[in-house]
Amino acid sequence: MTWLRTFGEVVRSALTIEETRLEPLLALRTAAGVAIVVGPTLWLVSPAYAASAALGAYSAGGATFQRSWRPRKVVALGAGAGLALSTFVGYLAAGRLVTFLPLLAVWAFAAGMAWAVGSTAGIVAATTVGSMLVTITLPTSVGRALEHAGVIALGGVTQALLILLFPIRRWGAHRDALADALAAVADYARRLRHDPTAPFDPEPLMTARDAAAVTPSQARTRPPVLHGPRGLAERIRPVVAALADPDVGAPAEGPGRDRARELLDAAADVLDAAARSIRRGTPAEVRPESTDVLRVDEEHEVLEGPARQAAERLVELLGEALEIAGSGCARGTTPTPPGPAGAQFLVRPTMLRLVPVVVRAVRRELRRDSPVFRHAVRLAAVATLGYLIAARLPLGHGYWAPIASVMVMRPDFQRTYARAVARLAGTLAGVALATGMVRALGTDARVSGALAVVSAGLSYTLNRTGYAYSQCFTAAYVVFLLGMGGQAWEQTVPERVVLTLLGGALAMLAYVVFPAWETPRLPSRLADWLAANGRYAAAVLRNYAEPTRKHHADMRRALLESREARAAWQEAYDRARQEPVRPRGLTSREAQEAQEALKGFGRAAMLMESHVPRADSRFVPEAERFAEALETDTANAAGAVREHRNPEWGRVEEALHAWEDAAGNASPVVRREAELQKQALEDLATAVSRTPLERDVGSAREEQRVRAAVATEGDG
Repeated sequence: MTWLRTFGEVVRSALTIEETRLEPLLALRTAAGVAIVVGPTLWLVSPAYAASAALGAYSAGGATFQRSWRPRKVVALGAGAGLALSTFVGYLAAGRLVTFLPLLAVWAFAAGMAWAVGSTAGIVAATTVGSMLVTITLPTSVGRALEHAGVIALGGVTQALLILLFPIRRWGAHRDALADALAAVADYARRLRHDPTAPFDPEPLMTARDAAAVTPSQARTRPPVLHGPRGLAERIRPVVAALADPDVGAPAEGPGRDRARELLDAAADVLDAAARSIRRGTPAEVRPESTDVLRVDEEHEVLEGPARQAAERLVELLGEALEIAGSGCARGTTPTPPGPAGAQFLVRPTMLRLVPVVVRAVRRELRRDSPVFRHAVRLAAVATLGYLIAARLPLGHGYWAPIASVMVMRPDFQRTYARAVARLAGTLAGVALATGMVRALGTDARVSGALAVVSAGLSYTLNRTGYAYSQCFTAAYVVFLLGMGGQAWEQTVPERVVLTLLGGALAMLAYVVFPAWETPRLPSRLADWLAANGRYAAAVLRNYAEPTRKHHADMRRALLESREARAAWQEAYDRARQEPVRPRGLTSREAQEAQEALKGFGRAAMLMESHVPRADSRFVPEAERFAEALETDTANAAGAVREHRNPEWGRVEEALHAWEDAAGNASPVVRREAELQKQALEDLATAVSRTPLERDVGSAREEQRVRAAVATEGDG
């Protein structure tokens, strides 16, 4: 993609309104927290202290809107503490540039490395850099600096107390994650009615698993309805896929296909009912027609063989879903998931035990080729350079330039550029709105304070509709806050616009100078996904060879690793499509074809998982040899993909031929699914393999293809 087209996509993405559910009650509560600290501080102390209190309450409140599975009051307290610490430490070093600039660089680098822990930690850490830049201009002594730090921390405490006293939708994020997982499987079942090979995005299931991990204290208060349905969705997904597949399930046409469609529609109805029950916390009713479809008549059932087994298994699982849909939140009525007591919940470390986890995560990213490390370096360089440049300009509030850079920068190219454009657009709209209101209503401190609180509430409300729209009211909030302190709008508005433009330009330039492109990493991501899929398929096959508890646990662990590898590939692939970088190692067409082939390979393993035998079932000894061959060949092929060599499947072909010779002792369904896996691997080899001539001229042909496309579109 050319730079011109890339920038066009960036502008479109920055100004797109995201369709999401607004949360006005949460915004009202958070805005009330800002008002509670701003009003008394302005009345009893001074505008400077009110500005510090507003900064702490506003930033801590904004942190609670980030996705986190910990209680929001913990996030608010953590954000308030970080803001207070950065303020006090920044003031101690703010006397001279020789001391403040190194501190700013180190703090910004640490804030960038916080992305190794997660996006929430990275965003909250970035706000502490902004706090350091702003509030060091307010105190006049060490004692006053401590007071300002305390007032900022008070803002975080106030937000935490409001969350504790006025909870809104307890466990709301966890409920939504679990309901989204069930709804995703319901949508998958509906799509399978018309397309038996429809793809499934495992992202909702991965999110639900993250939400299911709780601390021991959370486990004691978690609603019963949140305990168990996630595993149910995991088990239903391969069963509906096996029922719909014409190779191993219902026939492609005829009464059997009609019966499969009825079961899939009923499954979707039941899962949607369970999702509504969990999301709303109320019992849900299922249509009587769906309940009637789920009755399997032994005499008149038209499905046979593996399809009938899948139908019976689906009815059994949907019976558990019906119990969930009818239970709502009644304590003690939700079915208890099977398993030992020690496996009742996924353990999330407490805040103190999280420290070594954070240290290990950061240590893993301390390498030159890490996107997180490169982001931290860019953040430190831009923050210090922006501060120096703004200090030389004949403008006040020079800290706005580095703050704009820090708040828009992300570890990837597309989001950094989109947020820079969105911040400039939002700032222009916000300062224009605030200027008009100030000219109409005057500059009284109390009026400005009230308008600041209203702007904060609107910013929170639009937080999830797009960065540009929330930033519009954030800019207005800053203008009103400065007006509360006696700053004239004629001075603040031009400064805000010019310095925001400067900060955004520095952030965008930094990514050009020191990028972290995902395009060159695509072969490595593809290789990781291939190897993980191979381990998952081999683990499923070993359950056929010897269905033991250990092999079942290995299969589950390999499935989770495969999903993580697929998510890493998908994220890298999506980013690479937005980058103005020439393809390296994998062209766009090759990447797309390889992705489809690996999806087919994973789907074949999932179909095989749906028929995994119980401990008392007949073993399939041929599956062990095929599993060994599959795991070995996929591991070797992963190395070949990384080194741009052609993958080979010699062991897989030999094991499959040996399986054919022993076909009388093997399960025909398992044998057919193994053939589907081999076909998917051959499709992958076709996608990524190159002849010696193609290796020499491949890059030239890709360049010619790009030039032809650009000329056709008239962008050249």
